[in-house]
Amino acid sequence: MSAATPRRTGEWPLTLPSMIWLAVLVLLPALIVFTVAFKPGDPYGGVGAGWTLDGLRGLARESYLAIGWRTIYLSLLTTALCLLLATPMAYFMARVRQQWRRTLLLLVVVPFWTSFLVRIFAWKVLLHPEGPLKRALAALHIVSADATLLYNPGAVLLVMVYTSLPFAILPIYAAAERFDFSLLEAARDLGARSLHAFWSVFMPGIRRGLASAALLVFIPSLGSYIIPDIVGGPSGEMIGNVIAQRVFSDRNLPHASALSALLTLVVLAPMLAALVLRSRRDEVAPRRAGPR
Repeated sequence: MSAATPRRTGEWPLTLPSMIWLAVLVLLPALIVFTVAFKPGDPYGGVGAGWTLDGLRGLARESYLAIGWRTIYLSLLTTALCLLLATPMAYFMARVRQQWRRTLLLLVVVPFWTSFLVRIFAWKVLLHPEGPLKRALAALHIVSADATLLYNPGAVLLVMVYTSLPFAILPIYAAAERFDFSLLEAARDLGARSLHAFWSVFMPGIRRGLASAALLVFIPSLGSYIIPDIVGGPSGEMIGNVIAQRVFSDRNLPHASALSALLTLVVLAPMLAALVLRSRRDEVAPRRAGPR
């Protein structure tokens, strides 16, 4: 018996409570949601007896397809913009002096001290037709006097980027802080331009931070419903809003479960694909290294 076997055996008592917690509060509710998706509804807003595919067939409606595409589009665009804005910010934070790093990190974390709803309603006030932002843009002749900044997909995108940006900055900064910046100097000494060195040396060096930031932004964006409900309006509706309507207004739990199951699969698909690619990469790496 190897020395690693007793160590792994001793890890089970420490890991078992966490596994039970995840099974009861994550896996079991997910299984219930997937099960209810195949059940019929009853006239009283509950779940009926028997099994049916009506809840899944209802997902093929043209209106749902449009809302689903809008959800994925806004989530992907939010993720891309957050990565685009967070990467240079994290690079700058990792290069400044230690005393300034703490101040900048505090400024990134400060929004979390305020209620999420308060921040969303603050943006609603700013984007209101009589709000200060609309007046300033109209005074500068950037937008027309009758332009609407609120209740459209653009407003949803703006507020989603605002709320998700700290979740992108923090993991990228954590990866950039451990990066060896002497590699950039070596690349420039070898003739690479600053932008080329940044793209070909720094970006691959923080790829795990970028992947973590992308997941932290993309997954919550898919299930967002508070932001579209407050600043989006009918034209900015997302899947989360439809699920909430089916649960609280229509009392169609099977239909809401079918939408939730679809959203879960959309979230799990890129994560499973990343795990498969990573496992294949780990298998190929030792073969390329060869015997020593």
